[in-house]
Amino acid sequence: MGAFKAAAIQMRSGTSPERNAVDLERLVREAAGQGATYIQSPEMTGALVRDSQARAAAFTSEDKDIIVSTARKLAKDLGVFLHIGSTAILRADGKLANRALLFGPDGATIAAYDKIHMFDVDLDNGESWRESAAYEPGTEAVVTEISGAGIDGARLGFAVCYDLRFPQLFRAEALAGADLLSVPAAFTRQTGEAHWHVLLRARAIENGAYVVAAAQGGLHEDGRETYGHSLIVDPWGRIVAEAAHDEPAVIVAEIDPAQSAAARKKIPNLKNSRDFAVNATPVEAQSLRGAAS
Repeated sequence: MGAFKAAAIQMRSGTSPERNAVDLERLVREAAGQGATYIQSPEMTGALVRDSQARAAAFTSEDKDIIVSTARKLAKDLGVFLHIGSTAILRADGKLANRALLFGPDGATIAAYDKIHMFDVDLDNGESWRESAAYEPGTEAVVTEISGAGIDGARLGFAVCYDLRFPQLFRAEALAGADLLSVPAAFTRQTGEAHWHVLLRARAIENGAYVVAAAQGGLHEDGRETYGHSLIVDPWGRIVAEAAHDEPAVIVAEIDPAQSAAARKKIPNLKNSRDFAVNATPVEAQSLRGAAS
């Protein structure tokens, strides 16, 4: 398998899918102009909308979505693999999915992934999020081959943002053959400053895989603030490209699947993994033993 160029585009999506589609096209064309044949956008490329009524008005089904149609045309016009990190899609049952979509150089949809882990958290300073109140979680991990446009059979594993904190997802994808892992995100500034770099590097090291993480960045129209710092990390955990800020940007790096194979040969933890049982002493018994002593 030969090397190829991958790009992560950093955005500051507002509340209008139409305006965001214009920004998406500009940044994707810039990435393709730098030689990237796999291009990834961040989570919620289509719009970041916190108000529930405005959100309902902004999003539609996949066949009517402007981000989908824009991405499909761009992939075909530029002859690239275009990975929409995610956008909100109205499902047939009336619920919203936080959905990643991969389009091939012919414009066809290669794969789709619905974010599994919902960002339901209460952070410091009163920052609180309940993603499950708006979106229906996915139930299936996805790994797909990308071949063509100068890419010879790399295998891509999907994830979105908060999925990053669940290493079992990435391990399952690596065991299924993924040598390129994706983490498009809209990390909050608070959590990004604390955990973004270390978690992305850990997922790369644990699995001997490249990680591409396109991010949202800056102060958005709906009032939220995201961290930016889009990253590409190699299978040894080295950061090979970074947007070291929160402004819209394009980063590009070479992806060499042979480096993933080399890392896994040096440290074959995927092969060395063993099943085990957990023998956990009940808390009540621990407390009784402590009192007796």
